[in-house]
Amino acid sequence: MEPIIRFENVHYTYPGDELESLCGVSLAIEKGSFVAVLGHNGSGKSTLAKHMNAILVPDEGRVLIEGVDTADEERLLDVRRRVGMVFQNPDNQIVANVVEDDVAFAPENLGVEPAEIRRRVDASLRLVGMYDFRMHAPHLLSGGQKQRVAIAGVIAMQPEIIVLDEPTAMLDPQGRHEVVSTAFSLCRARGMTVVYITHHMDECIDADRLIVMSNGRVAADGTPAEVFANTALMEREGLDVPETVRLLQELRAAGVRLEGEPLAVEPCAELIAQALLKRSRK
Repeated sequence: MEPIIRFENVHYTYPGDELESLCGVSLAIEKGSFVAVLGHNGSGKSTLAKHMNAILVPDEGRVLIEGVDTADEERLLDVRRRVGMVFQNPDNQIVANVVEDDVAFAPENLGVEPAEIRRRVDASLRLVGMYDFRMHAPHLLSGGQKQRVAIAGVIAMQPEIIVLDEPTAMLDPQGRHEVVSTAFSLCRARGMTVVYITHHMDECIDADRLIVMSNGRVAADGTPAEVFANTALMEREGLDVPETVRLLQELRAAGVRLEGEPLAVEPCAELIAQALLKRSRK
């Protein structure tokens, strides 16, 4: 199956900069997958995200969305209908004084029929758990609620891909949980392709795939368990790994036989308990 997103030797330098922000990036993202992109500030992860719906286009190489070249100006609307973007600050994406009007804004501008807009608005708000707030003023909502409204506005466009560029950077832990849960629900329950840009390693644990960006290049690419197991690389990049990874490594170094690489706390605790029980019976 042809990947839904493909980067082919993509180079990009911001005007006025001497150094490239993307340095020959090549990667392919499969339809329906949840891909997390992790990296420190300046690593190139947000630049990567902006290439996915032609906010930026490559200086060299190309980005294909379902085979459509993002540099083809005649197909720009096709690209942006396929790829919805959610950014750090929801206040920058909310344009109306009532939640449901804000969610309706994008499909209205796409020329969608009023009855279909009504259906999309209601369905999108229900999907992100904000239907009961549809008549509220957005500025009275919490940060997490605002971000979910922003996500609903993107969903109402019915994109096949949703790219979230550090959507929890300005949120408290509760807001972060709300947004991360919503993103996973879009992928797992709705089959959307989700690209999730973050610098919080705990938001990547359940992803299908984890890409680590460093100085405009892909430094690591694999399952979260595979990537986090390379603690030397993560430390070199100034990134944390889950405490479960360090604990399992220390136990193995102490001679405890452990099979598997669970990243979440409960599965890790269960694995350790089973291993210690087996040792006690010997």
